Amino acid sequence: MESMRMYDLIFAKKSGRALKPEQIAFWVKGVTDGIVPDEQSSALLMAICWRSMNTEETLALTLNMRDSGHRADLSSVPGIKVDKHSTGGVGDKTTLILGPIVAACGLKCAMFSGRGLGHTGGTVDKFAAIPGMKVELTEAEFIASLARVNFANSAPTGDFCPADRKLYALRDVTATVESIPLITASIMSKKLAGGADALVLDVKCGSGAFMSTLDDARTLAQSMVAVGKAHGMKIKALITRMDEPLGWAIGNALEVMESVEILRGQHKDSVLALESFRLSAEMLVLGGLAADLDSALLKVHGVVADGSAFDLLKRFVAMHGGDPTALDDFSRLPQAREQVEIKADRAGYVQSIDSRSLGILAMELGAGRKSKDDVLDFGVGIRVHVHVGDSITQGQTLLTLLKQPERPLPTIPDWVTLGSEKPSPVDWLLETVE
Repeated sequence: MESMRMYDLIFAKKSGRALKPEQIAFWVKGVTDGIVPDEQSSALLMAICWRSMNTEETLALTLNMRDSGHRADLSSVPGIKVDKHSTGGVGDKTTLILGPIVAACGLKCAMFSGRGLGHTGGTVDKFAAIPGMKVELTEAEFIASLARVNFANSAPTGDFCPADRKLYALRDVTATVESIPLITASIMSKKLAGGADALVLDVKCGSGAFMSTLDDARTLAQSMVAVGKAHGMKIKALITRMDEPLGWAIGNALEVMESVEILRGQHKDSVLALESFRLSAEMLVLGGLAADLDSALLKVHGVVADGSAFDLLKRFVAMHGGDPTALDDFSRLPQAREQVEIKADRAGYVQSIDSRSLGILAMELGAGRKSKDDVLDFGVGIRVHVHVGDSITQGQTLLTLLKQPERPLPTIPDWVTLGSEKPSPVDWLLETVE
């Protein structure tokens, strides 16, 4: 390995040749140790963007990034551990719903989640909106949570996948983020480091998602599934629509409220509920607690109906210092002091909702971060009162902005587009990949 040169790796990939596992290991170790100069890593990243990687290369990159830092050891907790990953979307709070559901069904749900940056929120920030809630668990606390309540969720520690952090920072400033193998390795290295045995992927597709076209979303899903299978992991991907916000809430405390309402049995026919229930059921099947999807969905609906899923969420919150009474009394959650209603200027049918712009608006109100050091306002956000296809009257409230008086209201564009014809309905589930 000492005789290798980064020049040779760059030249090979630039020429369209596959890199050998030992070459990829050499690069990732050099990145982790700070030996490989940024300009050479940047050149190789650009060559990968242009020439791509095959499954064997992507797996090698994934495993070496996984092994660049600490790996969670969950073997002391008996049973199959199942995880879920979403590629991110506006209003996506499915983890807060499916985690307690899956755990209440008796399956170990082990999830490391991220913080939000830009127009999409992070699961860790939503849990942090609950007063007193600790969201950065030690490995001992994570394992104890998994053992006692079947559910553990935490921000990953700083020693998880350091190579991914360094490479992502380079990708961010060299226009090399949008590469399927690099995205796959970034996501899957962290998931494999988390120690779960099985993984359900929720790959978002649409105007509010990172992957805007079905072809791109399918390619990413297939890549991640291929890498997971090559590693021997039980894995399945759902490609789901993200052309409008998922649910009525955008913003951290608001998304806690909506999640609780669904666990209480409300909004059971909403896309958010249907998607959360389906993801839960897929996790039960992969985890061996249900023979098929139909029997899994019966279990899912059962723990929601009898209140055990909501009870488990309260136990999880209390275990990690959070105030469980805030889940029964929303006034105990952080609040915004001002509400601004956005009303329809004419009648019509909702043609589209610009979820990306709404995510950016929520960030500007203080619910999200422009940079990783920004401090969040957990109480602010947006209530979305309409969905694509709804019939709207003039003067009807479309959105309610919950803000603090000292923060100015941004210029209001056409976040909700109206038209005279009712658009054709589109299912929230576009495809599955397994």
